[in-house]
Amino acid sequence: MFAVIRTGGKQYKVSKDDVITVEKLAGDAGAKLEFTDVLAIGDGPDTTFGTPIVAGARVTAAVLEQTQGDKIIIFKKSRRKNYRRKRGHRQQLTVLRITDISPGGKAAAKAPAKEKAPAKAETKPKAETKPKAETKPKAKAKPKAEPKPKPKPKASAKAPAKAKAKPKTAPTGSGKGPGKDPGKGKEKK
Repeated sequence: MFAVIRTGGKQYKVSKDDVITVEKLAGDAGAKLEFTDVLAIGDGPDTTFGTPIVAGARVTAAVLEQTQGDKIIIFKKSRRKNYRRKRGHRQQLTVLRITDISPGGKAAAKAPAKEKAPAKAETKPKAETKPKAETKPKAKAKPKAEPKPKPKPKASAKAPAKAKAKPKTAPTGSGKGPGKDPGKGKEKK
């Protein structure tokens, strides 16, 4: 019998007594873990696929050890920019031994109990709400005073218009300094 389980964002095809290495899970060596995210379960042609998980299926595993993966070196470089960054990383891992695969198990027995609980909640009548004590109507608020209109500025208070700027003319000379014309160089004698 085999099962496909999902843990740590990955999927693993397992069977009884398999030893697998998964991303770190809580638990010391010897602890028991149960996986309820079973995507498929079967034995040869009798394979059941979940949508997305198989209802009631469980996979039980024992933790063998907590370990670390191989060191991975992350090296970033931009050539000709003197940019180099070097980092290392070791992934935390858990080594598991699959001890049992159950297609129905305890979850199938618990499912009807969950269905009964909501039925009780539906038959329970809601508590009657007491009407609030009658209150006197509140007095109407006085209307707010209308805002005074802002006085318009007088036309005579305006500042005089600025004089127009002179148009820019092209500079004379070669631009190498004052009074130096390119046509007026040293004359040969």
